[in-house]
Amino acid sequence: MKFNKFPVAAVAVGALLLTGCVTTDMQMGSQAAKTTATGSAAGSATAGESSQLERCESPLGTVSLIENVNSGWYTILTGEYRLPPTANLLRLLVQQSNCFVVVERGAAGMNAMNRERALMQSGEMRGGSNFGRGQMVASDYGLSPEIVFSNSDAGGIGGALGGLVGGNRGRALAAVGGSMQTKEANALLTLIDNRSGVQVAASEGSASKTDFGAFGSVFGGRAGGGLGGYTNTAQGKVIAAAFMDAFNQMVRSLRNYKAQTVRGQGLGGGGRLGVDGGAAPSQTSAPAEQAAPARRRR
Repeated sequence: MKFNKFPVAAVAVGALLLTGCVTTDMQMGSQAAKTTATGSAAGSATAGESSQLERCESPLGTVSLIENVNSGWYTILTGEYRLPPTANLLRLLVQQSNCFVVVERGAAGMNAMNRERALMQSGEMRGGSNFGRGQMVASDYGLSPEIVFSNSDAGGIGGALGGLVGGNRGRALAAVGGSMQTKEANALLTLIDNRSGVQVAASEGSASKTDFGAFGSVFGGRAGGGLGGYTNTAQGKVIAAAFMDAFNQMVRSLRNYKAQTVRGQGLGGGGRLGVDGGAAPSQTSAPAEQAAPARRRR
């Protein structure tokens, strides 16, 4: 009988721990509040970065973040989940990796730079401020993020637990299991060469996390009320992990990068696939000296 009572006692203790009666001191740098994008970066120096982040010996070029604010995933990210733009997260990851130098092309940042230049042109800045022309660094590449799949409640296990046990105890287990929600996210990154418009690299990343945030609902609102904030932010942590996974995948491919080549006239020269039943331009174009005799015979 003691063995049968133990699970109930353990659940009761868990309920007490979740009631919010206990307060703790403020914890700066709390590990529980962090995502996989952690620490800092200053130039090529980093501190506190994730050990799972891929790194490069030297930058491959400059990169700017291209975030489509009109897309459906962005609306859900900022509206439903109330999370900040993914560009902020990726800036940290990219600089910590030392694979690219990040340049500012966001609306807020560009407005700030243009404001300073306008002040310089107005003559209000003191001498030596040096906000003249020709100082901005070009963006070699554009990095475009996208969340292609995000599920905040993928597969509860409550029914399965309850069915295995049955009775009142089974219903209790079903309630506990039903509060276990698996957060999942799938992210996509695309790297574009800004000079040619050619896609250089693309990668996919994913992450999942089981959330016990609704556990307290088994014991009423008081027990679970303190976990609402964590439930709201858990999806953000999974999305951050998915983007780190996607970036790591891209870096691994870029280490072995080899440019694609098109035989014949090269990139943009017509390609090798014919249309309208004809051959590609590189295969049908006749030299001028061969075409002239044919015209004379007519």
